[in-house]
Parts: sequence; structure tokens; C-alpha cells
Amino acid sequence: MIIAVDGPSGVGKGTLARTLAHHYNLAFLDTGLLYRQVALHVLEHAGNPENEEDVLKAVQRIDLTVFNDDNLRSEAVSQAASQVAIYPGVRDALFHLQRDFAKNYASPYKGAVLDGRDIGTVILPDADKKIYLTAHTEVRAERRFKELQSRGLDVTFDKILADVKARDRRDQTRVHNPLRPASDAFVLDTSYLSREEVLEKAISYIEK
Repeated sequence: MIIAVDGPSGVGKGTLARTLAHHYNLAFLDTGLLYRQVALHVLEHAGNPENEEDVLKAVQRIDLTVFNDDNLRSEAVSQAASQVAIYPGVRDALFHLQRDFAKNYASPYKGAVLDGRDIGTVILPDADKKIYLTAHTEVRAERRFKELQSRGLDVTFDKILADVKARDRRDQTRVHNPLRPASDAFVLDTSYLSREEVLEKAISYIEK
């Protein structure tokens, strides 16, 4: 079974995808971390995420086994990730990595679940199940604000809200593979649902 989980930042797609992977014994890939790796490499080597040449060089350093760098979760990398994602060369290179992961999962896994922004529309349009999570902008910004505060970072809600809106604008208006739900996706608003409620609804959709 192949499951695609898409949606903007702060909707809980990573949490849901990881939980579904455990529940159904599926291989899991957080594809957003691939773009974050590209962004981090650019920033660490004094590159510019708005310079396509710098970004394409960074793509060559992607490592599917390295996702535990705390810097990948920083706000600077988060913003840079959506900047590097606009380049067709980046998306083309990562397209093959993501599809290969979904098609070549190893035993004992019984399939794969990938979460991102274009899994159900571009990477795996033939996925068995497609879930698109959404939530109100202010709710998502509040979640991100609390997450960064819990890590001891000095942030303001207004700044986080502006960043979320800016990222949404980039993701939804980019020319190549913009963020949108697949026509056959199960769309679920997580604004006022607990993690358990989101999981329950997702499993109900998958098994109906």
C-alpha cells in the first residue's frame, strides 16, 4: 500500500504520516526534509537560496540517511526550503529520489507513506490513498510559534504568522508543481482536531 500525505506547514502531516507508517508497517519518508537538506547545505556554504546555481550544487549533497540534524528544523532553513523548492532542477532531482523510495521499499515493510506538498499530485499520482491536510493560517502559525518557544527561541507570533503566509504564497503560486490537493484526495481540516481524531479519520478513510 502506498499512501500520500500532503498539505502546507503546520497541519500535522508529519505526525500523521509517521503514525500511519507505524500502524500499517510502512516505510516512511518526510520529503520536506529533502528540501530542508538542500536549503541547509546552501546556507552552510554561504550560498544564496535565491541563486539557482548555488541551490543546484547543494542538491548533489542530499543524503537519505541523514535527517537528524537539529538545524534542519530551524526557521531560517524552513523559509529557505520553500525558496529552493521553486527551481525545476531541484524538484526534478528529488522527484526520482522520492519515487524510488516509494517503489523500492525493503522487507519487512508492506508499502510506503510519503508526506510533502506534491506527493499525491506529482510524485505518486497513482498512490493507493491520498490525504490532504489543511488548517486555518492562524492556527498553524500558533502551532509553529509554540514549537519554537518550547525550544527556547525568541520569536513573536506576528513574525511567525507573516512567515507562514509568505511560505504559503510561494508554495501555492510557484509555476512548477504548486501546492494543491489532488482531485481524488481525502481533504481533512485539522484546525480543531486532536492528533488522535486526525488519525481516526485518516484510518477510516483508508479502510472504508
